[in-house]
Amino acid sequence: MRKTAAKLLAAAAIATSVVTVASGTAVADPSTLPTLPLAQDIVGVGSDTTQAVLNGLSVGYNASLPAGSTLPRLYSWDATGSSPITTKTGATSIARPNGSGAGINALNTNTSTTVDFARSSRGPQLGDPATDIFVTLGKDAVSWAAKSGGNAPSNLTTAQLKGIYECTITNWTQISATLPNATIKPFLPQTNSGTRSFFLKAIGGATSVVPGACVTANPLVQENQGTDPVLNDANAVVPYSVAHYIGQVFNGHASGSDAQGPLTIRDINSIVPVSTATPKVINSSFAATAYGRVIYNVVREAEWTATDAHGVALRAIFGVGGWICTNGGAGSAIIKDYGFLALPNGACGSTTHI
Repeated sequence: MRKTAAKLLAAAAIATSVVTVASGTAVADPSTLPTLPLAQDIVGVGSDTTQAVLNGLSVGYNASLPAGSTLPRLYSWDATGSSPITTKTGATSIARPNGSGAGINALNTNTSTTVDFARSSRGPQLGDPATDIFVTLGKDAVSWAAKSGGNAPSNLTTAQLKGIYECTITNWTQISATLPNATIKPFLPQTNSGTRSFFLKAIGGATSVVPGACVTANPLVQENQGTDPVLNDANAVVPYSVAHYIGQVFNGHASGSDAQGPLTIRDINSIVPVSTATPKVINSSFAATAYGRVIYNVVREAEWTATDAHGVALRAIFGVGGWICTNGGAGSAIIKDYGFLALPNGACGSTTHI
């Protein structure tokens, strides 16, 4: 008889999973596994911002299951990599979803034989089906980043960021006469990015900014990857997840192209995004502004509410009181280790929809 994963969690397994993730070891893309995830496994795609923390959570959750358990395991495909992908045994191959929007689209154009959840760094918005349930995971914030030692200042206001991305501010001297006389080069992530849509809305005061012609549209950069050569520019400006930055810079989770490169994260409205305390966390004052955001995993409502093994597994992993959301448990520790703020009991695992 199946039991919820939460009841099967043992103290030794918690300790093992936390140590494994904290040491920097995490399951990467499931394409690296000897075999594909099984048809019954809970498999997700989507957001670049939350792919690393979901990889870490996959390690922790799967380690918590007793040896020989037949309960579904948790896997998460990265936003980038080879494409198409076959997400699990018996699934139809699909183009690899890159970003929150692409992940949600994959969820809605496939069934649980292919995709069980979509990672999303944005909340529900117009155009999302009402049958999508957004399950809260943690708290992030979005700031902007620029090259260390470049021409950008340490701080920009919301109005200045809006002007830069609308192209009414195109030279650093428009910010301050003390800055170099040089053309600002604003970049945005690719169009399916939840970070892109969130940032444009935040700098627009809840109304999304329409990027001007000066914003680099080709090539678009992959979010949270300061290693992109086009960003190694004294005048480049790009939105950046604060949690992802903390995970990369301070917690040892940079890997390959998923690293900050020459970029440093900057202030908005003179509020520092990263705390000055140790260990580094998102500054609570920054998270309380319009630049703070909740991150989600998106599921199909019918499956989330179902009483079958699949529904039980979804809630046991993502739901209130589930493995991830038990405050003080391994899932909560992993969320923090990847730079995100853990939500209190009852808030993590709560649901919303359009």
